[in-house]
Amino acid sequence: MTEVDSETTEATGGRRIAVLGEMLELGDEAVEAHREIGRFAAESGVDLVVAVGGDLAKQLALAAGAAGVPEIALVGDNATAASYLGSILRPDDVVLVKASRGGQLWQIAQALTGQPITGL
Repeated sequence: MTEVDSETTEATGGRRIAVLGEMLELGDEAVEAHREIGRFAAESGVDLVVAVGGDLAKQLALAAGAAGVPEIALVGDNATAASYLGSILRPDDVVLVKASRGGQLWQIAQALTGQPITGL
């Protein structure tokens, strides 16, 4: 896992927002791996986790909340995530978007930056 650079967001005063999708093809390790990422978000000082997807995203969101992330949102798809983020983002917020390639979460980043939305 990569360490989050705390100086980047603290200097700007913005929130740390992690938009996290499901990690596909993990087999028997999937549920615990998603819970681990939720806990890691809390340990990294994330202010808001937006979990995108179904049951595995729910496990991630629950673990993040239990570990201390102050705000949690669970959304079913990329369009909903982009719409939600567009309504709450502030100028100094820092957003990380991460998931398996199959989740196509780059679509959220594209929507937030005004780019055309692309698929696989």
